Amino acid sequence: MASEKQEGTSEQRDRMLRALEELMEIAPTDVQSALNQVAQCVIELMRADKVDVFLFEPSTTTLVAVGTSNSPMGRKQRSLGLDRLPIANGGRTVEVFQTGRTWHHPRQNEDPGELLGIINGLGVRSHIGVLIEVGNERRGVLDVQSATPNLFTEDDVRFLETAARWVGSVVHRVELGEALTKAALEQGRHAAAEELITILAHDLSNHLLPIKIRLELIHRRAVRERATEFLRDAEAAEQSLKALSRLISDLLDVGRLEQGLFSLALYPVDLVALSEEVARLATTPGKEVQLTGMPELVVQADPARLRQALENLVANAQKHSPAGLPVIVDVNREQREGGPWARVSVKDQGPGIPPEVMPRLFERFSKGPGSKGLGLGLYLVRSIAEAHGGTLTVQSEPGKGALFVLALPITEE
Repeated sequence: MASEKQEGTSEQRDRMLRALEELMEIAPTDVQSALNQVAQCVIELMRADKVDVFLFEPSTTTLVAVGTSNSPMGRKQRSLGLDRLPIANGGRTVEVFQTGRTWHHPRQNEDPGELLGIINGLGVRSHIGVLIEVGNERRGVLDVQSATPNLFTEDDVRFLETAARWVGSVVHRVELGEALTKAALEQGRHAAAEELITILAHDLSNHLLPIKIRLELIHRRAVRERATEFLRDAEAAEQSLKALSRLISDLLDVGRLEQGLFSLALYPVDLVALSEEVARLATTPGKEVQLTGMPELVVQADPARLRQALENLVANAQKHSPAGLPVIVDVNREQREGGPWARVSVKDQGPGIPPEVMPRLFERFSKGPGSKGLGLGLYLVRSIAEAHGGTLTVQSEPGKGALFVLALPITEE
């Protein structure tokens, strides 16, 4: 008798080992197909009536049978809607997910804590539920059920706990693969979009000069004929053309940066005088730009690129400042390790930068909530600063505005 029991135990362990080998051979391509294969493999080993791989769906706080065995009880479960178990409804499968403890009951129909749909609707009598963890996070339950009472043994429980760990690693691997594939596709789309934008910017720039010349002619005619309304319209159109020119220039500069063609022509530049000119030209009624700091500060820089950087910082600050509150531009000198630096800070009095935006603030095409631009300005300012061997940093608290600091090394020569 003892010999027959030992032979039965040995046979069962051999079956479990073979099942584990089959599980290991599953080559997952997507989560659902992999978990369906897991469910079918386990049901054949344990001679159960139904096997489910439930995963938690946060949006609905529900355990969803992503993988299910193709069996009569499995099909009946789907018809009764028991392949979705809302956490609020309770039941033993939900309890395993919430507590992390394995559940094993040889007579499930005698358990008052089980859902009536499981007992009466499906006729479940034997039940094992084991937690599935993915990356040390509770993600679901491996559930095995049968209409036969006293069917599962403690060896079955240990086998399922091992299988559940393997399922967790499979889900993790598949999700990582899907995430990498998605990232690669997004990167490909991003590169294609950048190339298209650069080509369009080149084409648009070819049309700017004729428009600019035509507007200048209209402006002169309006001045000569003292046509006040035409003059106002011409000046407004010229301002719009300047904004379009800056946008196209930014787009072309992004392309040059990516191709390694972004170059500098360095000259001595009075940073105070340049900042004063940018502040004066940017000031409009209700959008004043005030300059503070030193009377003079000379740096070696590309004047056109430095102007572009300051104009972008000031325009960005004006865009986020309430009407009537000035943007403050401060130019000063500071001592750092290795020598003196020039420091231009641009402070607005707007709502501040949302914390979730800060990590990607200087990335290409990065935009905050409500932004209508392309998200190129700050990326270009940082690139210009770094091309000069300098830095661009930001400080911001919600409700207290933002402070951007452009710093450049000062060469004594």
